[in-house]
Amino acid sequence: MPLIPVVPENHSHVLAEFDCLDPLLSALRLDSGRLKCTCLAVSRKWLALGTSAGGLHLIQKEGWKQRLILTHKEGSIAEVACCPHDEDFIAVATSQGLVVVWELQLERRGRPERVSVSWEHRGQAISALCWDTSTLRVFVGDTGGKVSFLRAGSSKMGKVGSAFVIFPVQTVTTVDSRVVQLGYQDGRLLISSLSRCYLCDTEREKFWRVGNKERDGEYGACFFPQNRGLLVGQPPLLYSARPGSRIWEASFNGEVLSTHQFKQPLACPPLPLIPYRDEPQYYNPVQKSPQSIAFPKLLYFGDQNLLTWTHSAVYIFTPQNGQVLLWTEVKDLVDIAVYRNELFCLHGSGRLSHLSLLSAERCVERLLRRESWPLAAMVCCMFQHTITTSRARKAIPIDRLEHLRSQLSSNTHLELTGQLEEVISKLEPLDSASSSRRSSISSHESFNVLDCGIYRVISRRGSQSDEETSSLINQSMSEEERLKEFSFVQEDDQVDHGKRLLAVKCANALNKKDYLSAFQVIRSNVDNSFFSLSVSSFVKKTTERINTLQMNSELWQRPEFKDSGHSEMSASASYSEEMDNDSQIQDPLVLLDPVCLGEALQEWLAVLQRILGPVEHRSTAAGDSNVDEKKEETCELEEKEDQCESNGSPPDPVRVVSPKPVPSDLLADLTQLATLYTEMRCFKNQENEVLGCTTFLRSYFFLLDQERVRRMCLLCHQDQPEVQSSFIEAMLGQKLKVVEVIRRGDLLRSLRSLRELQPWSAPPLLAHLHRLYQKHREAAVRSFTQFYPTITPADVMTMAQQGHFLAYLDNLVQSRTEEHRLSFLQSLLEPESLRQDWLELALTHDAPQLYSCDSCCRWHSHCFSWGYGRLLSLLIRLPADLSSKQKMAETCRSHGYWTGYIYLCCELQCRKEAFTTICQLDDISLLDEADGVVPQTLEEWRLLIQLSQRCSSEVDSEQVTGVNGSSRSNSLADCDGKISPEKLTLMLARTAGPDRAMAVLEECGVQLVLSPHSKLVCELLRVTEKRQRAMIQTMLERCDRFLWSQHA
Repeated sequence: MPLIPVVPENHSHVLAEFDCLDPLLSALRLDSGRLKCTCLAVSRKWLALGTSAGGLHLIQKEGWKQRLILTHKEGSIAEVACCPHDEDFIAVATSQGLVVVWELQLERRGRPERVSVSWEHRGQAISALCWDTSTLRVFVGDTGGKVSFLRAGSSKMGKVGSAFVIFPVQTVTTVDSRVVQLGYQDGRLLISSLSRCYLCDTEREKFWRVGNKERDGEYGACFFPQNRGLLVGQPPLLYSARPGSRIWEASFNGEVLSTHQFKQPLACPPLPLIPYRDEPQYYNPVQKSPQSIAFPKLLYFGDQNLLTWTHSAVYIFTPQNGQVLLWTEVKDLVDIAVYRNELFCLHGSGRLSHLSLLSAERCVERLLRRESWPLAAMVCCMFQHTITTSRARKAIPIDRLEHLRSQLSSNTHLELTGQLEEVISKLEPLDSASSSRRSSISSHESFNVLDCGIYRVISRRGSQSDEETSSLINQSMSEEERLKEFSFVQEDDQVDHGKRLLAVKCANALNKKDYLSAFQVIRSNVDNSFFSLSVSSFVKKTTERINTLQMNSELWQRPEFKDSGHSEMSASASYSEEMDNDSQIQDPLVLLDPVCLGEALQEWLAVLQRILGPVEHRSTAAGDSNVDEKKEETCELEEKEDQCESNGSPPDPVRVVSPKPVPSDLLADLTQLATLYTEMRCFKNQENEVLGCTTFLRSYFFLLDQERVRRMCLLCHQDQPEVQSSFIEAMLGQKLKVVEVIRRGDLLRSLRSLRELQPWSAPPLLAHLHRLYQKHREAAVRSFTQFYPTITPADVMTMAQQGHFLAYLDNLVQSRTEEHRLSFLQSLLEPESLRQDWLELALTHDAPQLYSCDSCCRWHSHCFSWGYGRLLSLLIRLPADLSSKQKMAETCRSHGYWTGYIYLCCELQCRKEAFTTICQLDDISLLDEADGVVPQTLEEWRLLIQLSQRCSSEVDSEQVTGVNGSSRSNSLADCDGKISPEKLTLMLARTAGPDRAMAVLEECGVQLVLSPHSKLVCELLRVTEKRQRAMIQTMLERCDRFLWSQHA
């Protein structure tokens, strides 16, 4: 046996065939030349096989037993599809264009029944079937481009449910060419034809094209659900095949997000297929040329994978990272059906094969259970990088691999045994990395869990590792430093005693059921200061290492002997002061008291300031050499600095780099302390809190956690632009990528470069967007929606002007689907007071130019166009309490936004004010449109007629006086839309009948002479009302007879 080559480390899965379906086909007589299998489908329970003779065989997957055969005289079986949510239903399409939905009725042990039949595609070859994911509905596509759906009745609902299916067959659309593949997900139908890919909303009958470029050939498309991990709840994606081994990734709305190119990744060698026989297939490591393939169909497969195939190979991709999971050569493929990680392949000869996608260790485990020893050893040798890891020990323990080695024959598998022994020698034990960490931790400390759930750490000092570590440290320290190290050990014991004391106090409080006092203290301090339980240890290490940095000859230039003695004395003095501060922080009472903790941090800050030194005003805030470019990027920030300088208080420069080199582990400890100091707002006791926060942020920005500082600025310093500007200035001062591209001024190229930086981090991305905003203003802000939710509206609000922010908010809301916009806008309202602020902002920007400022309602003034009308219509529909709705209504009235005012009046049950406004606007469309305000009672009709008569009399008096500049026009087009008693009478006649309408007019005292047209309409309404009554009476009599007949 030749030496088995090893596959690359990026391959961890394999396709394996563990079952042979040839005996099944032989039993079904499908292995002869006269009768062949033409199509297949698979579900959790069934394997459905369509034949050339019109028969459909239903095979139970458990045991591969035939349960049913369904016969069709309308031709051979062309397509078959199993219902995904009810396995009692299956759809079949024949070669003559017939589509049949069968109900199997296996649970009730009944005979299968045709519950729905469609001849909509008679004479056309049906090329695709697809089930609705929630209802009994089948979508059908043919070679002519026609797409229809077929509703299936069910005998489970009884005779009434199966008989009353309204319009069981309907045409959805007709596309430009042959339908290649259909897909359905969450109310959207995906249609892939020879030239394009279409998306259809079947409920609203809306259609979109996916992308703009056409194609020519069979290319598939499918939905890609995002239902795992952090993606749960996100709308599905869709993938559409393109020429040249490319696949489009698009959103649920059909917008193309990216293009995945698999031409170069497919240049890797194929992985061998693991057969059910002991016939080894070896991995050939020779590279292949890039493959340009047309993917005829795309299927969602396994765990977030895409599957496609050609006549000679199967390809599996992981589109989320754009990688090829594997590709394997399989000969003579015609069709593939998948369920979870199973593949059922139909070959051109009529043969079937059953493949499974498995990780390498799971494949070896299955082979060991089947006692396929040589094959299992061969897979172990090929996938050494996967088998030797500690994770694989859960599936393949070491003793099983030892047993595998003993089962190999030394005569026939000598080289294979030698390779397997090499693999066994490289095996890692189970959780070796984590176990080594646990062993290192447990060698120093042990812990037990109290009843309250707190871990009590018990330190064990004086171990061998501690002695070795201390001996290494003592080689580079003086005698005095050794004495200090001895004192550190004693103080560490005090820290552990403080931890135990804290745990005991919390446990006592909880055992006494004093939950309120215990949890209030813990909740107010845990988020920002729980890590301060170990603050004494790393404050000790911080001061120790800072002094070591000052005295270490390898890091600092060695001064003269006198200077060295002076620096050592000063370092010792500062260190002794730090120890005093450390003793305060060790006290649990200080840790759980924000005031005492703040005082301790203030003392720590004083030591840190003395060690790091003052801020050098001669250094630039960002450390950049090019000051002109700096000024271009931060013009607004420098204007604020100039104002501060004119007031006599120039701002300190921002330090984005540490003035002295600090080790990374020490820098992490300092970052925790500095960020805790900022979040606890220890500078609030100063005379000017804003100045203190700004000064600390500028002086120690290199120590701060940027994301936590960003959230702190948004939550605690919204009304303090100085803090926001200091944070932005510090971020602009850092050396980041893409800066040169942004400085060139090309917006599209800059956005493309930012998209390539994914995954984003909010603070650096915010700095880049600030640069873009400074150069492109509103055009840049409108493009910021693509960076949501990394960049939130609160970030943009602090950066942009109000008018520009409004454009961003409008684009962000409109980027969602129509049914999700209202809920999405509501999710952005944090706090709720933003609703009123955004409403006033939208009413004052890009608003119509009103001709009067008295906020009175003028004729047709609601017809003015509002620049942010779509956003306004959503804002007024947001849920709110009564006082907020009243305030919003008053705001709309004062700004002349009458459609919003009328809507809010109806919500507040102020219908009289709504009708009064409608009569003053004098537009009948506000009453008779789909979203108009229609009177609900006769009292409201009387009120509306009286208001319209009063408003018409006021208009007549204005026209008689002959006032110039009247806002009304006398054109016939305007008269058609006016509110008049005659039009209101006709509307009331359609609702309550013409006789009742005339009675209401008489009660209101309106003397009205109807026009000939109105009289004709009233007569027609009377005739229609009589016929409707007669029809209802007839239907009731028929229903009565039917019910009596059923009762008999």
